[in-house]
Amino acid sequence: MAESMKGLRRSHRCTELSNRNIGETVTVMGWVQKSRNKGGIIFVDLRDRSGIVQIIFEESDVGSEDFKKAEQLRSEFVIAVVGKVEARSGAVNKALITGDIEIRAGSLRILSEADVPPFPIEEDSKTKEDLRLKYRYLDLRRPDLQRNLMLRSKAANIVRQFLSDEGFIEVETPMLTKSTPEGARDYLVPSRIHQGNFYALPQSPQLFKQLLMCAGYDRYFQIAKCFRDEDLRADRQPEFTQIDMELSFVDVNDVIDVNERLLQKLFKECINIDVELPIQRMTYAEAMDRYGSDKPDIRFGMELKNVTEIVKDCGFGVFTSAVENGGSVRGINAKGQADMPRKKIDSLVDFAKDFGAKGLAYLAVNQDGTYKSSFAKFMTDDELKALVNVMDAEPGDLLLFAADKDETVFAVLGNLRLELAKNLGLLNKDDYRFIWVTEFPLLEYSEEEQRYVARHHPFTMPMDEDIHMLDTDPGKVRAKAYDIVLNGTEIGGGSVRIHQSDIQEKMFEVLGFTKEAAYERFGFLLNAFKYGVPPHAGLAYGLDRLIMLMAKEDSIRDVIAFPKTKDASCIMTEAPNVVDKKQLDELGIQLKS
Repeated sequence: MAESMKGLRRSHRCTELSNRNIGETVTVMGWVQKSRNKGGIIFVDLRDRSGIVQIIFEESDVGSEDFKKAEQLRSEFVIAVVGKVEARSGAVNKALITGDIEIRAGSLRILSEADVPPFPIEEDSKTKEDLRLKYRYLDLRRPDLQRNLMLRSKAANIVRQFLSDEGFIEVETPMLTKSTPEGARDYLVPSRIHQGNFYALPQSPQLFKQLLMCAGYDRYFQIAKCFRDEDLRADRQPEFTQIDMELSFVDVNDVIDVNERLLQKLFKECINIDVELPIQRMTYAEAMDRYGSDKPDIRFGMELKNVTEIVKDCGFGVFTSAVENGGSVRGINAKGQADMPRKKIDSLVDFAKDFGAKGLAYLAVNQDGTYKSSFAKFMTDDELKALVNVMDAEPGDLLLFAADKDETVFAVLGNLRLELAKNLGLLNKDDYRFIWVTEFPLLEYSEEEQRYVARHHPFTMPMDEDIHMLDTDPGKVRAKAYDIVLNGTEIGGGSVRIHQSDIQEKMFEVLGFTKEAAYERFGFLLNAFKYGVPPHAGLAYGLDRLIMLMAKEDSIRDVIAFPKTKDASCIMTEAPNVVDKKQLDELGIQLKS
């Protein structure tokens, strides 16, 4: 039978106690992790969000009534215990913070009884994720998830304090706004009052934070909820959280400076990692050329090598035809993997095909200096030696090559080097390697829409020296855009914004918008720009991804309290779900049968 508190007050959380409290009478409350009845003495591990402390119940201490209650205790009962802290009578448990003490109970109250949970409440749970998400309130009792959410809370508080000290003002921007479909799909909210019209949930506070710069707030930040109706992956959710900021009277270096210092403080205070400044910078073009990715993982080598010049006239048609069609031939060196079984190489070929490759060419350099290859017979000895030399290959190395259009070669080898690194155990989660990637292409051509689209958004400033190419060669224009990448994951990105009306009009023209269409979509921002707009720039972090990496988790679902599944549903609340016909009628909505 559950009891009330009856005025009882907790004096300590479980792990706030130590050998300094020996001899004190304390009151602790929490959940029973496990109970062991040794006949005449009952040991209970009591858990709260801080950790576990051991409680000892003996009838001579608590009396017969409370001892009978102690005999009934099962996993997840909620109890309150008043008792005296003692040095542990048995062996010290080095796995627990409180492993050298225990509490000898003087009284017990059962505050809430519990059914047997559908899975054990334990760290590193092996229970299937769908079952854990169905009972997320139980899953969240696990110490590892609790540590993750406490880490998230600490990080958010540090961000707020740091940015406030740097002169930023926290401003909340609207959740219900206008749809501006340039990018991912919006989540739409129907209006009851304005039937047939819809709000959109924000994909980011982009336009509002630029308006705040127009309004003279100089430095803004917000820890903002954002929404995107897109296909999900391990590091994506339909609703996610951004650390969002915008600054006036700045350029690229100013934004990078304040954010490097923020990252340094955040990682030191949250997980005791020293971030060396300045953080390495690399242009987009160099990142693609060396790593085949605009979010390079620089914890390991295996960089791409361009061998086009060496093989362009060789006898191997796969290589020569790629070059003739305007593509390239590039390779990576899997050090020490020359003895990789053919079956594993074939599996890498299949992996490469998922990213557009027609196949992979390989060359193993045997210990005796001979070659085992899929194409060696088509090349002269001099060509093979030149190839091996440019790949920095030594006896025992395995060389893997892709030949196609550059974008395909980058996709194939960029992903292949990550797959190999994972298989070879090269991805050390304790190694935090940051890099800024800069000078992204301003535009990319959409075959589907037969026009250029903004790679970032329509308000991104071109590099000053490239502005003249907006008329002549827009695909080559670089942006004043920058991403901050950690261990192969983009954790944040931003850009300098366009604040000159002539450049903004040219940008819309290149994107295929008429002046009328531009004002229809973004008129409130363009009108604001008529009244004096300062040069401004900003950046936004994905807080979920950032905490995922800090916590060394593989999915952002493990750092979000109530995440959605891969199909954007909530198993626990059964959302999304049907609504009453009356609600639809009020909104003027009729569903197709």
